[in-house]
Amino acid sequence: MSAQDCDVAVIGAGVTGTALLYDLAKYTDVGRIAIFDKYPQVAQVSSRSTNNSQTLHFGDIETNYSVEKAAQVKVAAGMVVRYLEKTPGAEDAFLKRQKMVLAVGEKEVGELEARHASFRRLFPGLRKVDRAGLAECEPAVVEGRPSSVPILALMSDDGYIVNFEKLSQSFLDEALKAKPGGIDVWLGTAVDRVEKSEGGYLVRTSGGDVRAAAVVVAAGAYSLLMAQSLGCGLEYSMIPVVGNFYLAPNRLRGKVYTVQEKRLPFAALHADPDINDAAVMRFGPVSKAMPILEPRNWKTAFDFMKLLRPDFDLLRSVIAINTDPVLGCFILESLLHEVPFVGRRRFVAAARKIIPTIKAEELRFGRGIGGIRPQVVNKKERKLQMGEAKIVADGIIFNITPSPGATVCLKNAEEDMRTLMRFFGGRFRVDEAAFAADFG
Repeated sequence: MSAQDCDVAVIGAGVTGTALLYDLAKYTDVGRIAIFDKYPQVAQVSSRSTNNSQTLHFGDIETNYSVEKAAQVKVAAGMVVRYLEKTPGAEDAFLKRQKMVLAVGEKEVGELEARHASFRRLFPGLRKVDRAGLAECEPAVVEGRPSSVPILALMSDDGYIVNFEKLSQSFLDEALKAKPGGIDVWLGTAVDRVEKSEGGYLVRTSGGDVRAAAVVVAAGAYSLLMAQSLGCGLEYSMIPVVGNFYLAPNRLRGKVYTVQEKRLPFAALHADPDINDAAVMRFGPVSKAMPILEPRNWKTAFDFMKLLRPDFDLLRSVIAINTDPVLGCFILESLLHEVPFVGRRRFVAAARKIIPTIKAEELRFGRGIGGIRPQVVNKKERKLQMGEAKIVADGIIFNITPSPGATVCLKNAEEDMRTLMRFFGGRFRVDEAAFAADFG
């Protein structure tokens, strides 16, 4: 089959890829765009509603964020909020609830007091709530807790629980409206490889070949695999971190996060209502490394082995990561949380930091719930690379791990859109007035 032509090929129809498709369709004059995904529906991996924390992060209750990082995340989250609240039909993709970060014990309370002092200008709606206030607004976190244990929360009414699967579908639908006839949607089409060719790239797929002047890969762990096939990002390897959840009858009115260990930003325990079932609350994540690239898909283990690229640098990196006392203890405890009969009873001790009266019998492991974070390992520096992982090469962008996840989908899309415009050297332009009207 002969190759078809497009200006931009987007590989991956999760929330990152569809957000970029939306931006290109609505705010640029790019002529033809193609989007590919191996699944027959959008957002079936990390963006699937059961495969993530369903949280829109603002940086206010995420205690591992600096003021500078929180300011950036707040802008990105605000873009998603504006889209959700202004786009017809998108109201089905989110719930607005209260949210808080809960400090337990003198040390954490002191940290939260100091944090509020430095963050209240950035987040004027973030307020301190003491034990008496918590008993009124989120009674389950107070009931049964000894009065001798100090507690404090930083609370906001602007908590968003988001179905990123529905958001992805909305991006696709709006893109097709904005550029009718100018978008080729290749769902149920696996991309086998991407090859450099004259004038751009050749995208080889199960449905035929497509020539693209520029390519953006937004396929999670597979983004790094494709990058390395083109000789990019060879200094990286990957540890896929699975985040599972326990479920229990819902006793919360909103999201409750705990004070985070700054070296484990992907592992902060939280509890919140499930957007798919208001009668259920989810506790998690229960994190552990697994040799697969997609949740519960063992067929991807072979691709993980190709991505692992074992060498002496990787061995030294793994040793350094596992001998770190914080990471080592976390890894061991996470493994114990999933041991049959034992795991639930060990996990309930952690869950009681949020709801003191919860019983092990109330918890059940969330089968089919939870996702994978493709945690990049920098083999040269022998450490986990926290935060965003993106590789930009000649005419191609590889999005591996946006930080913090789906929250930055529209901000990441804006950045990639502008990078693409530089690739094209003035051939296409951004409608700055329209973009500013929606997100400025």
